[in-house]
Amino acid sequence: MSPTNKRIYLSPPHMSGHEMKYIKEAFDTNWVAPLGPNVDAFEKSLAEYCSVKHAVALSSGTAAIHLALIILGVNAGDEVIVPTFTFSATVNPIVYQGATPVFIDSEPETWNMDPELLEKSIKERLTHKTHNSQLTTNNLPKAIIVVHLYGMPAKMDEIIAIADKYGIPVIEDAAEALGSKYKGKPLGSIGKVGVLSFNGNKIITTSGGGALISDDRELIEKARFLATQARDKAPHYQHSQIGFNYRMSNVLAGIGRGQMEVINERVLERRNNFLFYKQKLDNFEGIKFLEEPGEEYFSNRWLITILLKIRERGKTRESLRRQFEMENIESRPLWKPMHLQPVFSSYPAYLNGLSQDLFKIGLCLPSGSDMSDKERRRILKIVKEFIT
Repeated sequence: MSPTNKRIYLSPPHMSGHEMKYIKEAFDTNWVAPLGPNVDAFEKSLAEYCSVKHAVALSSGTAAIHLALIILGVNAGDEVIVPTFTFSATVNPIVYQGATPVFIDSEPETWNMDPELLEKSIKERLTHKTHNSQLTTNNLPKAIIVVHLYGMPAKMDEIIAIADKYGIPVIEDAAEALGSKYKGKPLGSIGKVGVLSFNGNKIITTSGGGALISDDRELIEKARFLATQARDKAPHYQHSQIGFNYRMSNVLAGIGRGQMEVINERVLERRNNFLFYKQKLDNFEGIKFLEEPGEEYFSNRWLITILLKIRERGKTRESLRRQFEMENIESRPLWKPMHLQPVFSSYPAYLNGLSQDLFKIGLCLPSGSDMSDKERRRILKIVKEFIT
């Protein structure tokens, strides 16, 4: 590795310059605590941007998924349908609740949940043996979690139609998809509730944080209550339910306010990264990009992904990843499917093999919104040398 090569990260935080005024405001007014004016304003800006009526800012996207499951009535012994091609944070909260994840493989156009396998799984779950081998009947899954992978919208019309047919609520995991749209609708606003993440690698960040959004005021208020240790209205500390310490701090919400002022710029910058890679590499045999399937799909291009279909021996996605690392550039394989993870391998899965194939040949390229043209050309040079 050359010591002169500055490291290029996969998706680093990108500050706007506006964050400090809100952080300073929090310090000047001594709102250095959970909740406060920054939290209220951040929630308002999220709701407006995502075209929903209500939002609650939380400590993480994982916390948002956990609360979504609770407020939708998911309990121990229930089943929740979820994509296998995702990050484990989508699935872990299902297990927190003592429920069973039922994994669904991907379809080829968006790499998201396959609607055909979704309906097949629902029909088969109606009469089946549970994870504990107890025979049950008419056991509809309690929820469907849809993930918009790498910012690419899932086939929401088909998925929502199936969910409505069987009366199953949809949780939209839009953790990677703030700024993406499906038929003009912001992702996260289409299902019963939506989940956002502001982790340090997301398109905007609060260093750590998330949100739950919905048009349903009652659900969001219930989530807000549970996220604040479920403290009942009383002059003393009284609790009639188990709560959680899931609220966002006023300081971090100040970072979020500054980030929201540039969200549209960040989406444009990420999409420009995609166009750069595609224009420079599209003519090379053996490289394939994930395209938007039609005009109704608008991706924020949070992470740019490529598939390496090179027949020459030794030229794999892992060898390219190692080449990047030698040049002090971070890249990452696509998600390893959840049904292949040791911790989840015993759960039900409806598979067509696509996610497993994508994992073997897919790589995420550096996609930061603050990448310079010099850095992009440095990345491009390595890819070209690798494939020629």
